[in-house]
Amino acid sequence: MSDPRGQIAVRHYGQAGPLLGVLHGGPGAPGSLAPLARLLSAQFRVVEPLQRSGGSQPLTVEVHVTDLAQIAREPMLWLGHSWGAMLALSFAARHPELVKAIALVGCGTYDEPTRLTYRDRMRTRMTALGATAHADALRARLAVTADAAERERLRTELGRIAADVMTVDALEPTWLERIDATSNSETWNDVLRLQREGIEPAAFATIARPVLMLHGDDDPHPGEQTRDVLKRVIPQLEYVSFPRCGHEPWRERQASQPFLRTLRTWLLAHATS
Repeated sequence: MSDPRGQIAVRHYGQAGPLLGVLHGGPGAPGSLAPLARLLSAQFRVVEPLQRSGGSQPLTVEVHVTDLAQIAREPMLWLGHSWGAMLALSFAARHPELVKAIALVGCGTYDEPTRLTYRDRMRTRMTALGATAHADALRARLAVTADAAERERLRTELGRIAADVMTVDALEPTWLERIDATSNSETWNDVLRLQREGIEPAAFATIARPVLMLHGDDDPHPGEQTRDVLKRVIPQLEYVSFPRCGHEPWRERQASQPFLRTLRTWLLAHATS
C-alpha cells in the first residue's frame, strides 16, 4: 500500500560507520529521536525516517512498514523508541532481508494487562506531580476540537506532559517537535486491532535476527512484563535495564552514559551479522 505523496522524509546524521535506522515514537512524533541520532552519529551513519502524517489515507502499521521498505535499500541496524520499537518489530517480521539487528528502547505494550500497569503508573505519577488537572483539561478539549492545527497543538502539549512524567532526572528537556494527532490515533488504533486479532506479537516468531531490549527501571511502561510477552515469540531477545531511568534513557542523568555505552557496543557487535 503506497501513498500518492511519495516517500516519507528522512534525516541523515554521521559520515561513517554502519547504517542505523532510528524510529521515533508517538505514534506521530516525527523528529523526537533527533537528539539520540546526533549522539550516535560519531559511530554510525544514522537514518531518521519521519513517519507519515495523517491525512491522505488511513494510517496503519502496514503503511508505515511499506514506507520503511521504500527507504531501506540494504540490510541495516534498526533502533526503535516506544511505539517506534514496536514498528521495528513489525518491519523485521515482514522484511527480514533488510534487518541485521534490532534494539528496542522503552518498548510499548502488547497486551491489556501490561497497558493497565502502564496506566496505573502514569496516573500515580501525574497525581504526584500535580499534572492531572492540566492533562485532563487538554484531553477534554481534544475530544471536542475538530480543527487540525489545534488538535496537533493539544496532542503535542499532552506529549510533553507525558514525557516529563516519565522522566526521573533529566539532563535536558524532551525534544518533541510535534505530535500529529491523526497519525497518533489512526496508527495506535491499528496497533490495537493487530493485537486483538492475534496477529501481533505472534507474527514476530519469524524474527531470527538479534534483538536487544533496553528499558529504564522507572519507565511507567512495564519493561519486564513486555519482555516476558515478547520472549514467548522471540526467544533470543536480550534484556538490559537501567536504574534511576525513565522512558528516554539518553536524557537521564544517571543512565545516559551506561545506556549509550551498552547500545553502541551491542550495535557495533552486530553490524556485520
